[in-house]
Amino acid sequence: MDNFQTVLRFFMNQKATIGYSFMALLTIGGERIFSMVSFQCPCNHDQNFAYGLTFLLGPGLVLLVLGLFFSSRLWRLYTGCCLNPVKLCPGGNCFTCLKVFVKIFFGACVAPIMWLCVALLNGTFYECAVSGLDNNLVLDMFCKNRTLICREELARVPCSKSKLPSDLNMELLLMFRAQSQILGWCIIIISAVLGLLGTCYTNCRSKVSYLQLTFWKHYVEKEKEQFDTFSMEYASKLAERNLKSFFENREPEIFPFPNHKAWEEISGLYTFSKSEQYYSTLQRYVERDDQRLLP
Repeated sequence: MDNFQTVLRFFMNQKATIGYSFMALLTIGGERIFSMVSFQCPCNHDQNFAYGLTFLLGPGLVLLVLGLFFSSRLWRLYTGCCLNPVKLCPGGNCFTCLKVFVKIFFGACVAPIMWLCVALLNGTFYECAVSGLDNNLVLDMFCKNRTLICREELARVPCSKSKLPSDLNMELLLMFRAQSQILGWCIIIISAVLGLLGTCYTNCRSKVSYLQLTFWKHYVEKEKEQFDTFSMEYASKLAERNLKSFFENREPEIFPFPNHKAWEEISGLYTFSKSEQYYSTLQRYVERDDQRLLP
């Protein structure tokens, strides 16, 4: 039993790493399915670029939208701001709000960047898109010191249907894939460096120590888990109380419940302050002397 709890604790501590690894596997699998099943480069100058670029960037944009759509932090900050714009910048601190939006956006960019990197490392979408570019710079890059037919048949190279010699066709195809893979590795390196710099900057500007920051993250995670569980149980009790009152045709029992102002207080954006050692808006609300939950 102790060994099982140790293994379980290890996986719980590595939850983020396991999640990103699973996301990477799904991205690789999705890219392979797109390449093998649905992607068929038209191999003509008029459609190659648009078709290849759609498969290269389209799924990434969809993943970005889904990442923002399923971000609870975004909806917690955005909900009700049209009727009360002050919620976006409580206390006039718009810079903190902007930082939160940036964190949410970059968090949603993880899956799209994974897709883009995997697609570029494979090279299928890139070679189709670039081969359809009717640009002198691109044509000179691939067909420099070659015959005019190279320029005319470049769009058919990804399908291996060009009138060029097979060795030249393979050479051009390898050039496309090499460029695609170089671009993919550049994006991976840039993303890794930016992630490291962002983490270093965030930790450097932290108002708390590393251990307290770790405790804060654990507390926020546990509070969310407990809130979901407790709210489900409380909602079930309230529904049972209302149904009993309806079917038994009697006055409902007194049921303590937070008022609207309380919900607004705990739903706001929270920033840590050394003068008030709270770890969330919920803790700040329940420990303040001037706030009380009303029945």
